[in-house]
Amino acid sequence: MLGVGVAVAGSSSAQARTQAPQRAAATAAASSDFQQVTLAKGADQVGEPMGLAVLPDGSALHSSRDGTLYRTTLDGLTDVAAKLAVYTHDEDGLQTIAIDPHFAQNHQVYVYYAPRLDTPMTDAPESGTAADFAPYKGYNQLSRFTFADGKLDLSSEQKIMRVNTDRGQCCHVAGDMHFDGDGNLLLSTGDDSNPFASDGYAPIDRRPERNPVFDNERSTANTNDLRGKLLRIKVHNDGTYTTPNGNLFPKGTPKTRPEVYAMGFRNPFRFNVDKKTGVVYLADYGPDAGSADPKRGPENTIEYNRISKAGNFGWPYCIGNNTPYIQYDFATKTSGKPFDCAHPVNDAPLNTGLKDLPPAQPAWIWNHYAGNSLFPQLGGQGAPMAGPVYNYDSALKSQVKFPKSYDGKFFAYEFGAHWIKPITSDSSGKIQSIDTLTDGKDWAHLVEPIDTEFGPDGSLYVLDYGSAWFGGSLDAGLYKIEYAPGNKAPTAAIKTDTSSGKNPLTVKFDGTGSTDPENDKLTYAWDFDNDGKTDSTDATPSFTYTTNGQYHAKLTVSDPSGRTGVAATLVTVGNSAPVLSFSQPPNGLTFKDGDQVAWKIDASDPDGTPVDCSKVQVNYSLGHDMHSHNLSQATGCSGTFTMTTAGHTDADDFYAILSASYTDSSPTAGVPDLTGTTQIVLQPKGRQAEFYRTQSGVQTSSDANAQGNEAVESINNGDWIEFDPYDLQGVSKIDFRAASSGTGGTIEVHTDAPDGPLAGTATVGDTSGAYTTVSTPVTDPGGTHKLYFVFKGGSGDLFNLDSFTMN
Repeated sequence: MLGVGVAVAGSSSAQARTQAPQRAAATAAASSDFQQVTLAKGADQVGEPMGLAVLPDGSALHSSRDGTLYRTTLDGLTDVAAKLAVYTHDEDGLQTIAIDPHFAQNHQVYVYYAPRLDTPMTDAPESGTAADFAPYKGYNQLSRFTFADGKLDLSSEQKIMRVNTDRGQCCHVAGDMHFDGDGNLLLSTGDDSNPFASDGYAPIDRRPERNPVFDNERSTANTNDLRGKLLRIKVHNDGTYTTPNGNLFPKGTPKTRPEVYAMGFRNPFRFNVDKKTGVVYLADYGPDAGSADPKRGPENTIEYNRISKAGNFGWPYCIGNNTPYIQYDFATKTSGKPFDCAHPVNDAPLNTGLKDLPPAQPAWIWNHYAGNSLFPQLGGQGAPMAGPVYNYDSALKSQVKFPKSYDGKFFAYEFGAHWIKPITSDSSGKIQSIDTLTDGKDWAHLVEPIDTEFGPDGSLYVLDYGSAWFGGSLDAGLYKIEYAPGNKAPTAAIKTDTSSGKNPLTVKFDGTGSTDPENDKLTYAWDFDNDGKTDSTDATPSFTYTTNGQYHAKLTVSDPSGRTGVAATLVTVGNSAPVLSFSQPPNGLTFKDGDQVAWKIDASDPDGTPVDCSKVQVNYSLGHDMHSHNLSQATGCSGTFTMTTAGHTDADDFYAILSASYTDSSPTAGVPDLTGTTQIVLQPKGRQAEFYRTQSGVQTSSDANAQGNEAVESINNGDWIEFDPYDLQGVSKIDFRAASSGTGGTIEVHTDAPDGPLAGTATVGDTSGAYTTVSTPVTDPGGTHKLYFVFKGGSGDLFNLDSFTMN
């Protein structure tokens, strides 16, 4: 596996503040005037990225869910600042961080995490008695630490607040933190509820034998609970806190928590505060229902909330523009009346708070997987993020700060769709413009942005989760987006043939992936051992390390104008990273709900140390579009998972992800332990044709007769669609659901390329426009492949393709 380097470009009361003068809308600068600069890249430098905080000197703290806190400097040098002991079942772990408003003086850092405790790292039962659920009671911890000399002092911890949780079942931790202009700390918390037994609608299962995680009324809709809320507190020097005036429930109100500023949220994963106005912009993830159901409620809906005062924002009773869910009895599977958004009532048995709740507030912006015609600039959405508001500082001397045209804009972004869109609104919240800074596929190349923050130089820092789930990814990273009209700095990039091993260790470096926006010729300068001297000016040098330890190998590239880019990669001498792989199941195996899938991990330590299988951690998560939920966790080198679609149907783009990790024990004193990871994807047996990876010639269009209300159309001779990865083990035929009003054509199944080996051919005749199932036997070529469905026939449109099923 290649090591990946990193690159850096050189170069009064809240209510009163909401009445601040309105900032006039201005035309945003062209996106081509910006550039993306890499600070850190790869799982060894960002882990499984979660939270971001930029320090006054421009360096950044960023957290990994496994408890690792990293610090990355502007030179692209990344070191571990701390390792917290955290509970990591499902989505729990180290969530996010924030620095104190007076960090320059007190060096205080706030951390929100799940302490390890003695909670079992196994799945909690879905049904049982209170005694069965008791071992899984836990909490998330808000604490404050001192940061000094590049390290978080774990002994300085001040434990500020606990948020009680139910562990061992998925989902929704949220856990973002920011300070407002008055120095109050705001913390968002998720609903801590399992959504997968609710058919994509509101999880309000009141059956007494059910695990409490299936009833959202115990948390989000509970005024006496801190989950599913936006909390606001004032933290004092001794680590205690008080609650400011203006929160939702005055202190002393029976059956309420005074910390609650706003309630009624599902998974408010990212929010931000405009310190000039006090307005909070909060994004909330929505449930997965593919369509509205008059017996259950609305289709999948996400929200951007603009919060200028305390309130209830609806979940789990209402969502979006105050569209109500339907009361539903999970025991009898019967529906009742819609919930009353103006007068929501929580009479659930597990509710310990008020019965009569504050009225539900409609969302500022709401959207769906299929999009919302009121906000066409946003497209379809499933993973909304609320980024910062940019406050332009004319006195700031910075060549890379965003221009004044972005002043006052709220930066929304999308985890799954990759874009960042500045939104301008007036003082009442009326939207004036929705612009696009990047669509994530242009100069920015974002995979899944998970946190953003403006730095002290006025540039936008972006933490990117990457494409691999629950364990870290080679394409995860930390970036800066800088304003750079005119000549732009080059981007340095490093590849290595190895990044760890026994002493002596010879490493082959490759800097030829470095680029310049103007395609200028670059010069290279390497520092392999942190001594500040240039060791080589070659593009592809080698270096032999003879002393144990960890080294930042750094590359500086320069263009003819003198602009530079810097890359760094970490080399460990004296310990070799473990190597893991799944020997079963194969990558791309197909599954259906209820299948028992056995897994086996091959793990080895190149240093010769025996692998302790009890420390191998294996996760099973379900991906849906571009987000994922961890459903089950196990330890060991072998085991079995029960596969589930978790309430998703064939109309949804879902898939299973199996990932494994193992951290060794370093054989050399003073050299850190290293972690090896691996991941595979399993595919559902049934899939909608429109969920292809790549295509040639076809279009996807709405079709009321298709299973997911969409189908692949405009199919002509020679067109194709591609899916990846697939292993045809156990598959004897493929059924296609197709419709033709003409002579039809054929569907050829090829592997690895449109003209690759032929595995089967299905014939589509004239079906008079009605969808019909046609089949082809298939021959398993063995192994994992890309599948190409190649369409052949005469001239014109051949047929429409709705879906396919592996049998």
